[in-house]
Amino acid sequence: MHWAEAPIHFIDFEGNRTSGILEFGVVTLRGGSIAETRTRTCAATGRVSAEDTAVHGLRAESVQGELPFAHEWEYFAALRESGPLAAHFANAENSLLKSVWPYPRTAPDFVREGRDAHEWGPWIDTGRLYPQIFPQFPEAKLVNLVVSVGLQTELAALAATHCPPHRRRYHAALYDALAGALLLLDLLRRPEFMRATIPWLLQTSTLDPERRGAMQQRDLF
Repeated sequence: MHWAEAPIHFIDFEGNRTSGILEFGVVTLRGGSIAETRTRTCAATGRVSAEDTAVHGLRAESVQGELPFAHEWEYFAALRESGPLAAHFANAENSLLKSVWPYPRTAPDFVREGRDAHEWGPWIDTGRLYPQIFPQFPEAKLVNLVVSVGLQTELAALAATHCPPHRRRYHAALYDALAGALLLLDLLRRPEFMRATIPWLLQTSTLDPERRGAMQQRDLF
């Protein structure tokens, strides 16, 4: 399946297993462009440390009264049913998602066409794709990649349209999701990758050689 034939949902969470997910941002790509975005803050389910607040800018009292993230089951289950999930260093997002709901509903297997999957992943991971494809970049930190690739101005313009005014910054969920989505689009618009497939993106995002080999043999899980 060509990468533009199914929606790709780029996700970012702010929070951790202690505090719970305090904010989510989702950018849906369709046909090679940004089609939808969604974000909101969520009530803490545990302690929010001062150190964490210094990073993401969210305090327990600032999200008090919001619905907990667990109320978003239908939304995230439907995302997984419609297309693969993506993130920048997806282990964090996958771990947080599984801490709330260990499994999605039965969803399409985007590696093995025509089969079903029962996991949130595999994920398309720009934090794994870029170091393999562009080893000239010294590190894969989100802000550094965005600046190195020359996407900061475009990101700022998109944030002005899609992000709440006080969350137009790195370590805000939708802002980071937009940054990752731009990195993925920039990669896939390059002539050498325009014909990339979703299975190839998922395989290349998987660093474990056994899992990657199983995916290449269409024998995952």
